[in-house]
Amino acid sequence: MKIKPISVTELNKYVKDKIASDEFLNSVFVAGEISNFKHHYTGHMYFTLKDENSLIKCVMFKTATGHLNFVPKDGMKVNVLGSVGVFERDGVYQIYVQAMQEDGIGNLYAQYEELKARLEEEGLFDTEHKKKIPFMPKVIGVLTSNTGAVIRDIINVSTRRNPNVHIRLLPVPVQGEGAAQKIADAIQFMNEKNLADVIIIARGGGSLEDLWPFNEEIVARSIYASRLPVVSAVGHETDFTIADFVADLRAPTPSAAAELVVADVEDLKNTLQIYKSRLKISLKRKTELMRLKLEKYRNSNAFKNPLQKVNNAYLQIDQLAKQMENAMTKKLKNVKSNFSKEVTKLDALSPLKTLSRGFCIVQQKDKVIVKAENLEPNQEIDLTFQDGKARAQIIE
Repeated sequence: MKIKPISVTELNKYVKDKIASDEFLNSVFVAGEISNFKHHYTGHMYFTLKDENSLIKCVMFKTATGHLNFVPKDGMKVNVLGSVGVFERDGVYQIYVQAMQEDGIGNLYAQYEELKARLEEEGLFDTEHKKKIPFMPKVIGVLTSNTGAVIRDIINVSTRRNPNVHIRLLPVPVQGEGAAQKIADAIQFMNEKNLADVIIIARGGGSLEDLWPFNEEIVARSIYASRLPVVSAVGHETDFTIADFVADLRAPTPSAAAELVVADVEDLKNTLQIYKSRLKISLKRKTELMRLKLEKYRNSNAFKNPLQKVNNAYLQIDQLAKQMENAMTKKLKNVKSNFSKEVTKLDALSPLKTLSRGFCIVQQKDKVIVKAENLEPNQEIDLTFQDGKARAQIIE
């Protein structure tokens, strides 16, 4: 007897009905840690609930999320109340969460916050330490997996923006045990061998566990010690790792990192063309201005008759010389007039003037005698007249 097979849809529907008929699974209260959390634009929440050994997918529809008093995020420990059901199309079972309460922060998230606070206090995030990204790097070092979309996106974006840029890939594991040490070693190796002008550390999105190597202290200190500028492009735009805070530049995605690091040659050409046009216009205006100034100078009196200014100076010199001569003549005339007045005054007081009126000067041994009582009989005296001297003797 030939057995007729059932379809996949029929099997999934059978399992769904079996689970739906289980009273225990219709109302479960489960504790776990959130991972791969996504808040859809429709308002629904999708995430994975896990513990040390296992995980289960969860969905919380918009009708239930309105009762939440906190914002769920990766690493949170929560308690969820809901029912277990089967999503027929994919053949997977999941918890349809009707309520959720916060039950503390997961161990990984606590470690993340502790390390972040400690490194920030040490100054590893300070902007003063961050290095400038080269304007047009010739060689870009990329630390990521050598397979997957990340390196392809970086290569595509970089070569499209600048076909002459060289991408130097140093493959490293981007998740799992030992990945952090290999990433740190790769950064150090790039620096020691001077293999690039700038380093991009990149990987795609993932859960907190997937991104954990980029939250390790060894990677943070390796980025901080790097002589070469480091760009962190880890996860999606909403993902933040310790590497993002320490790096010289954080890019929301690997493709965005390539855009930030590699200058668009076409944009540069357009910019140069704009500058060239502006320069031509400026030179044309400057030339026209200089031509107008030259025409003005050519029509000026100084240009047509350059000796006119010299002749005017000669005239000024002649005028000043004449003024000086007149001033000196006037001064000399005044001096002569004053001199004549003073001579007249002196002449009026001169003893010689007195002698001309019939007087004489009586002297005895060069001593002028002004009183008769100073004379004695038989004493010889000298008499000075207007026209000469005479000697006499006192009789009485």
